[in-house]
Amino acid sequence: MFLLFDYATTDVFDPLVLLLGALVLDAYLGEFGPVFRVLPHPVVVMGHWIGEADGRLNRPQRSALDRRLRGVVAALGLTAAAAALGFLVQWLSTAALAGWVVELVLVAVLLAQKSLYDHVRDVGRALETGGVEAARKAIRHLVGRDPERLDAGGIGRAAIESLAENFSDGVVAPVFWYVVFGLPGLLAYKMINTLDSMIGHRTERHGDFGWASARLDDAWNWLPARLSGLLIVAAAATLPRADWRESVRILRRDARRHRSPNAGWPEAATAGALGLALSGPRQYHGQATNEPWVGDGRARVTPKDIRRALRLYVRACFLNGALVALVLVIKIALVGVG
Repeated sequence: MFLLFDYATTDVFDPLVLLLGALVLDAYLGEFGPVFRVLPHPVVVMGHWIGEADGRLNRPQRSALDRRLRGVVAALGLTAAAAALGFLVQWLSTAALAGWVVELVLVAVLLAQKSLYDHVRDVGRALETGGVEAARKAIRHLVGRDPERLDAGGIGRAAIESLAENFSDGVVAPVFWYVVFGLPGLLAYKMINTLDSMIGHRTERHGDFGWASARLDDAWNWLPARLSGLLIVAAAATLPRADWRESVRILRRDARRHRSPNAGWPEAATAGALGLALSGPRQYHGQATNEPWVGDGRARVTPKDIRRALRLYVRACFLNGALVALVLVIKIALVGVG
């Protein structure tokens, strides 16, 4: 438990203080768009590394076993490289004057609170003011399913499902692994998550080579996904016209019915809290999948429901930050006793 047993990794601030600062910075500034018109985004760099490994190691003429073994090597090697880069940046943060600023900005860049909020809000606005065609264009930034086959209700469901799932993947999990292992843990997690999004698919090309990446992503998201579900339940208890008891009921009943071992937790908690039915049948790349429904409520999601989901999300993000602050207080108390 890197951070929980080493009180400070910078000469100025406890890393948990840096994390709280990064959460605030991300909440206000989001994706740092102007910066990354000049510099490459860290996730884009990771994607380039993954693309190189995929091109060099995943040759179709190789056997399935060979490609699977090479995929294991690629996933572990790239994750180790990301963690090593985290150690280097963390060391530079302690060695350089005001080096903590680099770590602060890097952590903020690797969080997705505001960018996720903005993308989902844009879908709701497009659906409300521009109709289905405008909303289909907006939803492309969030989902892998075929937007052309989505009606208004399907677009709304897809937006709220992405909000719930990415609350876990893009907010809670990065924070969790930073709390546990510091910047190396955060960069390792982002590499694993990017590996899964790029090659962790059950396709002819990546079914074997991406197997290890998908399994790693499942393992590293196991605890954060469940924590995400609990944070959404807690957020529902603070939100008027949200039902935290129903959130708990649907979470317990439907989380394990989801196609993903992890995404079902935040989605089920959200569906129950808002009285919606999420997941269900959908199409990916022209192929229909008959997924079970999550929740007992309405399947025809409206822009009003998207706004309600965003309010729930904001409160869940606040509680996630409050949990970090609580860990910091406990840590200080324990060090003070020692």
